Amino acid sequence: MATGLRFGPLGPRAIHLCVDMQTLFAERTDWHVPWLERVLPAVTRLAEARLERTLFTRFVPPERPEDAAGAWRRYYARWRHMTGERLDSRLIQLVPPLAALVPPATVVDKAHYSPFKEQAFLRLLARLGADELVISGGETDVCVLAAVMDAVDAGYRVILTEDALCSVSDEAHDAMLRQFDARFSQQIEVAQVDEILDGWRAR
Repeated sequence: MATGLRFGPLGPRAIHLCVDMQTLFAERTDWHVPWLERVLPAVTRLAEARLERTLFTRFVPPERPEDAAGAWRRYYARWRHMTGERLDSRLIQLVPPLAALVPPATVVDKAHYSPFKEQAFLRLLARLGADELVISGGETDVCVLAAVMDAVDAGYRVILTEDALCSVSDEAHDAMLRQFDARFSQQIEVAQVDEILDGWRAR
C-alpha cells in the first residue's frame, strides 16, 4: 500500500478532524473499541500540535429509539440501552486527555455516522476556510469511513492518519486502508502522524 503525503505538505488551511474519541468507546460498553487507548497518544499529539484547527466530533445517540428516523429507529431498538434515556451522560464526553484540549479545540456533536450531516460542522469548516482534512479517530470502517467519503465528495484533500485510527475489527480496518489506496489514490492519502506534522510545519 502506498503511504505518505503524495501531494506535498499541508497548507495553512488544513484541519484536523478527530472522529468520536469518546469515553463511550474507550470503556467496557457494548460499543467498546479495544485499541482506542493504543492510538490515543498519537491522536493527542496531533491535536496538541494544531489546537485551534482541531475539530472533535462526538456521536450522540437519541434519547430513545422512537426519536430516530427510518432504519436508525430499528438500530436503536437493538441498542436501546445505549440511548440517552439509559446511558450515563458521562460516556458521551471525549476521553479526558482530549477533553482537556477544549477549548481552543472545538467539539461538534453529531447524530449520524458522518459529521457532514450537521450544519454546525459545515459552518465551522467554512469559518476556518478548510480545504484539507487530516482525519483521525474511530472507527475506520464506520464513522471515519462515512466522514471520508463525504469529504471526498465535497472535494477536500483527505489525509488519513494511519497510526491514529482505530476499529473493533483489525481485518476491517486493514481492508478499508487497502480500499482507499486501491480505489481512491487521487483523493485520499494515508500517512503517519510524524510525517503529517513534519509536512504541516513545512509551510
